[in-house]
Amino acid sequence: MAAKKKKKPAKKRSPMKQVREVALSYPGATEEFPWGESVIKVKGKVFVFLGRDEDDDVGFSVKLPHSGDAALGLPFCTPTGYGLGKSGWVSASFPGGKNVPLPLLLEWLDESYRAVAPKKLVATLPPHQRMV
Repeated sequence: MAAKKKKKPAKKRSPMKQVREVALSYPGATEEFPWGESVIKVKGKVFVFLGRDEDDDVGFSVKLPHSGDAALGLPFCTPTGYGLGKSGWVSASFPGGKNVPLPLLLEWLDESYRAVAPKKLVATLPPHQRMV
């Protein structure tokens, strides 16, 4: 009788890989690498900055016209640099990739896409539903 092979546990995808996959699933979304950093655009406009995939740190920047003020009250959020914070962009950072609130990040990703994408593309999406 042959011994049963043990299944290796499925490798868990990193939160940023999941965010990237969801971002690229939006209508018209494309990925580019200006400055060596990953950005996801729709019709030439950035809706999420994903940064570099070099270490375990997790961080991204999104445009949050509706929930930006609440997001900035969280300890892991700051206004995005280079003057983008004045336009509603918020950066979230999680050193070591710990305690990443993935459902919240995905909700913010959706808000950012809807804020940046042409209305015609937004109209193809299901109505926004809060995940929290």
